[in-house]
Amino acid sequence: MRIVGGKFRNHSIAPPSGSATRPTSDRVRESIFNILAHGIEGFELEGARVLDLFAGTGALGLEAISRGARFCQFVDDSAEARGLVRKNADALGIIGLVKIWRRDAADLGPCAPQPAFDLAFADPPYGKGLGEKALIALVKGQWLNPKAIVVLEEALKAEVPDVPGLTLLDRRDYGDTQVRFYRNGM
Repeated sequence: MRIVGGKFRNHSIAPPSGSATRPTSDRVRESIFNILAHGIEGFELEGARVLDLFAGTGALGLEAISRGARFCQFVDDSAEARGLVRKNADALGIIGLVKIWRRDAADLGPCAPQPAFDLAFADPPYGKGLGEKALIALVKGQWLNPKAIVVLEEALKAEVPDVPGLTLLDRRDYGDTQVRFYRNGM
């Protein structure tokens, strides 16, 4: 695994030790960031505050920082995953640009008193309905700035119902994975 673009391009990311974490592939990550850069009108990654739910290795949030985001908050309830995010952020020398939280990403609670986010990634374990719960938690807890973008990665065959407050902008399929792009507040 590696960072695929930006100032840390080609830097390695430490992989998980077992099969409990399923990192986003380099190819899918590259596609996600190409869509964010060129396919979503009005979105700017440069200077964005990013939230990486079900963070795992931290690959999505680290990629966002590599490409210009100013801050990323990683959320995972696994001690191993949080340690891996810390190790990867430290290896890139960006530990001061991140915050790592132990929390259930499907039950976030309120965002306040911290500022809301411009971009949120949700890459839950596939097929358990956790993605929908995380999207609802983002809206309900006011974690998103107006017009923020949310990227959900889920199993190709998973049904993801509409979430009030989020508008589906795009959906792309990659092998056994679907990636959905939403905008807040439309």
